[in-house]
Amino acid sequence: MESRRQFLKAIGMGAVALAAGAKASAKNSARKPNFVFFLIDDLGWSDVGCYGNKFNETPNIDRLAAQGMRFTDAYAACPVCSPTRASIVSGQYPARVGIIDFITGHWRPFEKLTVPINRQQYLPLKSVTLAESLKKAGYACGAFGKWHLGGKGRLPDAQGFDTMMVAGGGRHFGNFTTPNMKLTKDDYLAEAITAKGVKFIEDNKDRPFFLCVMHYAVHIPLQARKKLVAKYEKKTKPPTGVNNPIYAAMVEHVDDSVGGILAKLDELKLADNTVVVFFSDNGGLRRHFKKIGPIVTTNAPLRDEKGTLYEGGIREPLIVRWPGKVKTGSTCSEVVTSVDFYPTFLDIAGAKEPAEHVLDGRSITGLLAGGGKLDRDAIYWHYPVYHHSTPAGAIRQGAWKLIEFFDTGPSRFELYNLKDDIGESRNLAENMPDKVKELQQKLTAWRKSVNARLPKKNPDYDPAKADQWGRHPSSRRPPRK
Repeated sequence: MESRRQFLKAIGMGAVALAAGAKASAKNSARKPNFVFFLIDDLGWSDVGCYGNKFNETPNIDRLAAQGMRFTDAYAACPVCSPTRASIVSGQYPARVGIIDFITGHWRPFEKLTVPINRQQYLPLKSVTLAESLKKAGYACGAFGKWHLGGKGRLPDAQGFDTMMVAGGGRHFGNFTTPNMKLTKDDYLAEAITAKGVKFIEDNKDRPFFLCVMHYAVHIPLQARKKLVAKYEKKTKPPTGVNNPIYAAMVEHVDDSVGGILAKLDELKLADNTVVVFFSDNGGLRRHFKKIGPIVTTNAPLRDEKGTLYEGGIREPLIVRWPGKVKTGSTCSEVVTSVDFYPTFLDIAGAKEPAEHVLDGRSITGLLAGGGKLDRDAIYWHYPVYHHSTPAGAIRQGAWKLIEFFDTGPSRFELYNLKDDIGESRNLAENMPDKVKELQQKLTAWRKSVNARLPKKNPDYDPAKADQWGRHPSSRRPPRK
């Protein structure tokens, strides 16, 4: 594929207008629903049009929202990628899985605390994955794009997926893949991932399928096709917000992917029997690295960014389309999280939950039908490492959210009412000690239940060197500069 135009032609974008009104055949409607799961890397809550962005152009994602349900209070189980991805595939909180940071992880040898590391630098093969459970129910399973849950011997093909293409990190043009697609410097990774997804749908159109389209975009480095970047360089910018042309172009590349997959579903008359889910693995990254490089996006009105337990690091765009089941153009404000996808998909597929494998999530099919509340008291986070913030844990119960920071000894607390203060600007901890105590006790009990490990005092603490990155105990790579 030498150009974006060739890419759009190859995946059949023209089929959208021609086949948008096509109805599923009797054969397709009688079988179990298909699943298409889009997982975007580092896409912020307010990066797409249907969540309020006035600069980035996302017509296909916006159309998906108009045809389905948009969630306002959906969360990733962690503010970085690997733990959230593990939570989706396993249906378990990252602390239970033992992956609490990206693989391999962060390491600051001279900070106040010595932080826990991942119990293993891969998703354990003993985990009964969502793909394995759906495969037992007769589904063909395909995963294409970013995996980041283990290397050779622990890739998607070892975790229940029949077909896979896993891409390495580091660049968006000419990336390396497993199996090797031999991408050239002119091949854009998001387009290659989409083409693999389209081919998977074509190959499995006559049986139920579970397709994961897992993009590296919009993760840095900022790279997009020049013509698309030029489009945004010429575009009039709104008076507020962050309007980075390269980042906007990357968002549009993701939107093109959504459009291409939806077009293929329409063309093959599968759309009416396919559940489409659009989600991000963590909050948006405001700049290349903390205090370095240009600001590329904003999560406003949410506070902060990826790598923090503020809303900007964990609240995600979530859209679900299921024709005939989910009301078009609807919204849901119920609190949901990434551990909920596993039980939801099993519920929809009529598949059994795996024996002796704990599922921390709840099925949200009742919410998709437009009613009910989830039978759940609270949701939790455990991110005890240094990143764009300090080691912390958090709980959300109803409108209340408590963040516990571990590096002050004793812990420091911040309490927010998200109904009244979505931007987390008013810390109510000092004024409401009883609420702090109540939520902290629940958070402590939850940590014990999932075997979450806490940081310890660092005997090598050196304030002058605290911000320095070091070689991670599990890594063969040199320390970050």
